[in-house]
Amino acid sequence: MITASDVKSAFSRAADALRENSDYLVELDQQLGDGDLGITALKIAGALDEHLSQNQNESDIGKFIMGAGMKINSAAPSTMGSLLAIALMRMGKTAKDHNEIDDKTLAEMLGAATSAIQEKGKAKLGDKTILDALIPATNAFADAINQGKTLQEAGKLMLDAAEAGLESATPLRSQVGRASWVGDRTEGKIDPGCALLVCVIKGLIS
Repeated sequence: MITASDVKSAFSRAADALRENSDYLVELDQQLGDGDLGITALKIAGALDEHLSQNQNESDIGKFIMGAGMKINSAAPSTMGSLLAIALMRMGKTAKDHNEIDDKTLAEMLGAATSAIQEKGKAKLGDKTILDALIPATNAFADAINQGKTLQEAGKLMLDAAEAGLESATPLRSQVGRASWVGDRTEGKIDPGCALLVCVIKGLIS
């Protein structure tokens, strides 16, 4: 079973990953957008740090995750910040009133987060957004859990799928958001959203 302490440790690792890769995300975003994704990543990391310090005794996993989403929404009201905020709030709703969750519940939470980002961002697979890494990653994790694989094995398969999604999206032209204004110059460039997700997953399973 996954405990509230496990979830908090995962959030701490995610914050560290965002901090460590902020310069890299700035570099990628400058090629496709306005270059602020790395700054957003730092704001999200800071919000997570603050949320962790303020909720050390919170045992309700759903409440903790929803609170993290609200904290991010206030601290980083950008496109990516808003997407991650609503994703976390949807995940938290799935785990509400639970002090422990199993692997299948975690898979359901990831599915809920993915659906939330799709609805909020109004994008689909192939539009060259974070979804091109997130959808295959979420599906790979769920498939692995349903096949009886361990959480560690499922996490590795999730990372593999996210990296493959990033690679498959790289040749494409961005269809949504500020990056779509750049047009054909986005072709062959790494999508910053996909890169952010890969960085976070790497941090989570490290």
